[in-house]
Amino acid sequence: MVNNPNTCYHHHHHDRDHHTLRKFDDQGLLGISKNMMIKEDQMKLMKRAKSKLFSLLCLCFFSCTLIWLPLFLGFPFPFSYILCGDSSEAENFAHEKVGSNPPTSSLVPNGTIDCDRSHFRTDICYMKGDIRTYSRAFSIFSYASTNLPESNEDQVLQHETIKPYTRKWETSVMNTIDQLHLISKTKPSSLDSDHKCEVWHDIPAIFFSTGGYTGNVYHEFNDGIIPLYITSQHYDKKVIFVVLEYHDWWYTKYAPILSQLSDYPPINFNSDPRTHCFREAIVGLKIHNELAIESSLTKGNKTILDFRNLLGQAFDPFVPLSSSLSLKRPKLLILSRKGSRSITNEHSLIKLAHRVGFDVQVLKPNRNTELASIYSALSTSDVMVGVHGAAMTHLLFLRPSSVLIQVIPLGTDWASETYYGEPAKKLGLKYIGYKINPMESSLYHKYKKNDPILTDPESVNQKGWEFTKRIYLGDQNVTLNLKRFKKLLVQAFEDCRLRNSKSRAGLS
Repeated sequence: MVNNPNTCYHHHHHDRDHHTLRKFDDQGLLGISKNMMIKEDQMKLMKRAKSKLFSLLCLCFFSCTLIWLPLFLGFPFPFSYILCGDSSEAENFAHEKVGSNPPTSSLVPNGTIDCDRSHFRTDICYMKGDIRTYSRAFSIFSYASTNLPESNEDQVLQHETIKPYTRKWETSVMNTIDQLHLISKTKPSSLDSDHKCEVWHDIPAIFFSTGGYTGNVYHEFNDGIIPLYITSQHYDKKVIFVVLEYHDWWYTKYAPILSQLSDYPPINFNSDPRTHCFREAIVGLKIHNELAIESSLTKGNKTILDFRNLLGQAFDPFVPLSSSLSLKRPKLLILSRKGSRSITNEHSLIKLAHRVGFDVQVLKPNRNTELASIYSALSTSDVMVGVHGAAMTHLLFLRPSSVLIQVIPLGTDWASETYYGEPAKKLGLKYIGYKINPMESSLYHKYKKNDPILTDPESVNQKGWEFTKRIYLGDQNVTLNLKRFKKLLVQAFEDCRLRNSKSRAGLS
């Protein structure tokens, strides 16, 4: 432990003054001489107090300069950290800073680790105190102050392990996630170079992984971005993200959203060997349900509509003025698929939608499509039509009160309703599920008419995920019965005309 230089200064002068008084007493000076010496010592103490006051004022001025100087110089965001060298005084000074906003478990004592493992989907741990990363050993240390005698040997008080990814129940994918060691230890009198602060942050940290199913847009939002919003939104952007299994493309893709959650660039845990120090940390993310935010479980009673507003703040500036909503002809967007679960008569569907009265746009997103362009297309649409699949996640970009028509292939009833139907309703969309008949499925031409694959898909799904994936997700296309589907388009068109007429009335 590093001694405070002001404390050392005080003890040194106290010992010297005591020695001086004893010397005069031994020489038999009169009481009046002794009183004069005491007065003289009092004057010295007053001078030292003035000196300390002056030093304190200088320190306050220096601290204020660190806070305000970046703003006067025009930096886009305040300093999020202080670089610490080998100077023990610098490290001690940095530790006097206080992090903003306590973690959810505000009663966590300093130097301890509090893990909640009760959730089916995720584990989450809270840490407070002197927290230091050691990425080479996939470890985060929390040093506790104890009443034990100082020693060069640090003692492990608590050791937890966690994989900070929100699919805890799914063993196969969790086996691919990096495991972190969270270790609470007594703080020795001196720390080795591996554990000395190199970067000190005066804001809390949230540790999570972008491994697992990252690369699939549904999982990127459901398992990552929405849980990150739930976990971090109450910090009001004064939080830093520490990412395991970091991908440059992921940061590029989601930077507009991340900038609405944090004022600071994320830390790549795996490739940054420096010791980062924090006062508070959350390891893992909170998750509620599929593409969902439960207000009763969220600080500030936030809902999925609040998350949709955040998406607007992130992407509305990228929407061209020429794409603004038209009050003349409603716009219908077809989310087109390639490969399995594609609409084989898509061109005929486009012609039908035009005849009904829609302006039609066909969107074919892929992994390289910028989210801003997808958002621009969907946020200016009145109706979205798509076949069940990960791309339906982009329903989050629709404006509340828009219409979502989900084409439901054979064998996907439960998944379609759970993953997209229910979230659409909570988002305030008018949701229409179009369950195809066996004759609209390409499977109709591959199996006998009485085969359970056509007549009882649920019994096939009960055999296991591998059957569902191979048959219904990976080997099925859709040929819409346009006469039947037209009824839905007409219904959606009338809803749009009614809504647009109300909008015109509101503008007049």
